[in-house]
Amino acid sequence: MNGSEPQTDQRQDKPFGFMVQPRASNRLDVTHGTILYLEDVSVSFDGFKALNGLCLYIDVGELRCLIGPNGAGKTTLMDVITGKTRPDSGSVFFGQTIDLLQMDEPAIAQAGVCRKFQKPSVFDGLTVFENLELAMKTDKGAWATLFHRLGSEQLDRIAEVLQTIGLQEYASRPAGALSHGQKQWLEIGMLLMQEPKVMLVDEPVAGMTHHEIDRTAELLLSLQGKHSIIVVEHDMAFVRSIARKVTVLHEGSVLTEGTMDEVQNDPRVIQVYLGD
Repeated sequence: MNGSEPQTDQRQDKPFGFMVQPRASNRLDVTHGTILYLEDVSVSFDGFKALNGLCLYIDVGELRCLIGPNGAGKTTLMDVITGKTRPDSGSVFFGQTIDLLQMDEPAIAQAGVCRKFQKPSVFDGLTVFENLELAMKTDKGAWATLFHRLGSEQLDRIAEVLQTIGLQEYASRPAGALSHGQKQWLEIGMLLMQEPKVMLVDEPVAGMTHHEIDRTAELLLSLQGKHSIIVVEHDMAFVRSIARKVTVLHEGSVLTEGTMDEVQNDPRVIQVYLGD
């Protein structure tokens, strides 16, 4: 990486100009290998440009890390993808044909784009098993919930997720009794119960012990390929342990992308972020 110009992934298979009705079809078209397209996305808050013509492309099954200084636009980017914030301009597509800007937050989550915030939001009074059961992708209507009984397939799914997140022995324990790291894993498990195609994970190792950080790295690495995962994190050692490709944001735009070695040796990245 020579540091002369920002390196971004300017694809030629962008779906712009499509007139789509994403609610009319749930089919996710990833024939080009890309699951998220963000093109020229800008967001302003009282004159401050949180995102400024940002372009980002995420591949199917990819684990991508987003880094950047505070105020670089990382949280706003995740807000736009999940429908919490509407951009002033730009396009956000889920696959080739699903326009996320035409959908609200619940519809986006139902389509398969799920988010985990920095602070775990588990139900402390419920057991680990009950948290996973509650998060399961099922009919959440009052009548269906009242008469809901778990079938063998659903029990198997919960058992599978418990094993994935390493909490089999804690299934009957109240979530409030878990350590901070275990709560983070449980919330990742709750995302998995929703059968996500894209997972947005915000600072997953903040406040963790070294052992918990290592276990979280193993967990996320085990999920790549099965899900597309975007991780926002400030812990550079953790990012290095999981990242094949890193995107650096600065002032609401993509500054550069590449391997961890490439971005760490980029003079612009050193100046605006890593050298702080």
